[in-house]
Amino acid sequence: KMVRPMNMSLRFVLLLAICAMRNVAGFAVPPIFSAATASGTKAAMSVTSDLVSTVAVTGATGRTGSLVVQELLKRGVNVVGLVRDMEKGKQTFHNAGEKLKLIECDLGSEKEICSAVEDCDAAIWCATGFSDAPTSPFDQVKKLLGLALEPKKSIDSVGIPALANAFTRKTDDSGSNRFPKVIMLSSAGVTRPSWSDEKKQMFPGSADIPIIRLNPFGILDIKAESEQKLRDSGLEYCIFRPCGLNDNWPAGSRPVLSQGDIAVGRINRADVATILVDCLTEPEAVGKTFEGIGLAGYPPAESIGIPLKRLKNDSEGLPSLDALAATYSTMQQLVPGEKQDPSALAMGQTYEQLDKNEVGRLGKRGEENAEAAAPKPSS
Repeated sequence: KMVRPMNMSLRFVLLLAICAMRNVAGFAVPPIFSAATASGTKAAMSVTSDLVSTVAVTGATGRTGSLVVQELLKRGVNVVGLVRDMEKGKQTFHNAGEKLKLIECDLGSEKEICSAVEDCDAAIWCATGFSDAPTSPFDQVKKLLGLALEPKKSIDSVGIPALANAFTRKTDDSGSNRFPKVIMLSSAGVTRPSWSDEKKQMFPGSADIPIIRLNPFGILDIKAESEQKLRDSGLEYCIFRPCGLNDNWPAGSRPVLSQGDIAVGRINRADVATILVDCLTEPEAVGKTFEGIGLAGYPPAESIGIPLKRLKNDSEGLPSLDALAATYSTMQQLVPGEKQDPSALAMGQTYEQLDKNEVGRLGKRGEENAEAAAPKPSS
């Protein structure tokens, strides 16, 4: 009989794993990543509605937050959407039905947050301390000065610990503490501005990308600070740091989870929403921070529990440099495009444009008009 050759895609993934291992002396330190996750299967949908009744979603009208709301509703979960603009909320979810309740909430007010989530089992944080709404030059200057003088008033740094405090007061002995109470949508790259020069030189494909070089308005530092406040709260939590959010990237791709803030790549917002909702009912998600990209062409697995189990708890400390090197070697081979050189990108330039030597929408590398694309601070 003829032996059927191994699928090329499978051989490719196996080769990546081998290459990563060989970058570590003695093959002793595995890469900190896991290539599997859930995809909103019927089983997952049933489990979600059985274990959580009502979930609060901050930033509910945002591009990712609205997808999270839709995913929860699809699974039969009641949703409390926290919004800044009630009219926008009604327009966004005009056909949502009775399972969605919208509450206008100032995420800079702990009192309003506690009141809004009083009847919720858990919360998914999809808000940001920055707004993309156009403002006048004078308003921009005022807000910039306000953020610089009073950084603790940004939405993330105030709202995240306030939300954690709200659920800390609600903890009980029913066994529900096995699951995350607050799931934070953060961003890959939040720790990289604070890396040592030596570490940045070791991982240029992670440290020398546009968002890290420019770090507009210190957005990454604020996210990192907010993450730590959630960890320090003592509440059951989970922090997901997706890489480049791209609505044109194939939805339903296999998310590849990793740790150490090394990953670079793309993921569709719909897949991000699925991961956030899946983590609600996974004990293995508690106390973990991880990044994720979408591997196009591979369907998601049936359960996110298996890959989450392979990841380390934050309490175990950061991965070693050897482990990071193994992860870096593998993840860089999954970068989109043909040149596979994230450090050569300019802000606003796609991998496809880099392959064709085309200038991105914000100009050449080192000459980018970063303010044109950077989220504007709000408080």
